[in-house]
Amino acid sequence: MPTPQNTRTLRFVLLAFFSILVLYKIYTSTYNARIPLPNVSEIAKEQIAAAHGAVGAADTTPIESKNDVTPNSPKTLNEPFPGVRANATFITLARNTDIWEIAKSIRNVEDRFNRRFNYDWVFLNDEEFNEEFKRVTTALVSGKTKYGVIPKEHWSFPEWIDQDKAAKVRDDMAQRKIIYGDSISYRHMCRFESGLFFRHELLKNYEYYWRVEPSIELYCDVNYDVFHFMKKEGKKYGFTISLKEYVETIPTLWKSVKGFMQEYPQHIAKDNGMAFLSDDGGNTYNLCHFWSNFEVGSLDFLRSQAYTDYFEKLDKDGGFFYERWGDAPVHSIAAALLLPKDQLHFFNDIGYYHIPFTHCPTSEKDRTELKCSCNPKENFDWHSYSCTTRYFEMQGLQKPEGWESQI
Repeated sequence: MPTPQNTRTLRFVLLAFFSILVLYKIYTSTYNARIPLPNVSEIAKEQIAAAHGAVGAADTTPIESKNDVTPNSPKTLNEPFPGVRANATFITLARNTDIWEIAKSIRNVEDRFNRRFNYDWVFLNDEEFNEEFKRVTTALVSGKTKYGVIPKEHWSFPEWIDQDKAAKVRDDMAQRKIIYGDSISYRHMCRFESGLFFRHELLKNYEYYWRVEPSIELYCDVNYDVFHFMKKEGKKYGFTISLKEYVETIPTLWKSVKGFMQEYPQHIAKDNGMAFLSDDGGNTYNLCHFWSNFEVGSLDFLRSQAYTDYFEKLDKDGGFFYERWGDAPVHSIAAALLLPKDQLHFFNDIGYYHIPFTHCPTSEKDRTELKCSCNPKENFDWHSYSCTTRYFEMQGLQKPEGWESQI
């Protein structure tokens, strides 16, 4: 006769067996590996119909407000913004290995801005882009994508550079642990971005550009045409972040700039931005510059005789290779000296991040209206190492309310 313990064991085994059998039947009768993906186009049509209040659309009346609910009125899906576009493009310098970091940047820019405006995107590399890079980026960009190789003469040592001297400089900077101090490719990049990128065949027919780099973020919606704004308002150079340059990388840059000003006084604009660059009327450089990994600018300005003479003077002096001149101070000094200061623009409304700095609109009202996702405590604008305060003072602008809490 079975003992009570054996009986309980048998019951448990039978229960487990029938449970497994039931679950197996349920799973095999409902799961089908061939079930098609949702029809995205039909879903989009239904959403658009609902947004426009079409007959048969789902009820989208906002529910009554509760403590844990903030109802929003239904809005139409984002459609291309009406109106004539400016003659403009995004520009990115990247390598094939940057594919997934630039993919994040593109998606960010598209979501916050370009899906409503569909501007082109030009990609440049010192070697051919591979098919994967082209396939991924083309799929992400709402405008046309164009891919170009940088001419060898734009990514190499000019004939007047003393290679031995340049190599010794790199060794010295490496020992002093200066960032990118021993890098040849970084120097080629800085020289190219300073005075050569706009000469590329793919850019020759555009008037404005917006530079985008891998791993950046836009934190706020940009609901207006930035390029059209630049053209309409007569702006030639726009930025979001300004700061001081590493003095070890540019010890003789201002000497070269002063030499340019003496040789070409006709190129120096009246009512320029010298006060942003110098605390003593131009005798010395205070290291302030606009951070050029974000810049929206006029290509016609960069193609001008004034900028051409400026860049060629600096290029012949050799500081891109005998020191480590960056494109940010080179662009900034040119914009501040060769343009009237009212042609410069601070994009306060474009929340932006490039490691390690953040620009986040100071005003809570602005952040709310623009659906910004940035942390205002991380805003770099009013820190002591930032030059945005100096820019405001030069332009006679009043700092936004609440800036003191972000120092």
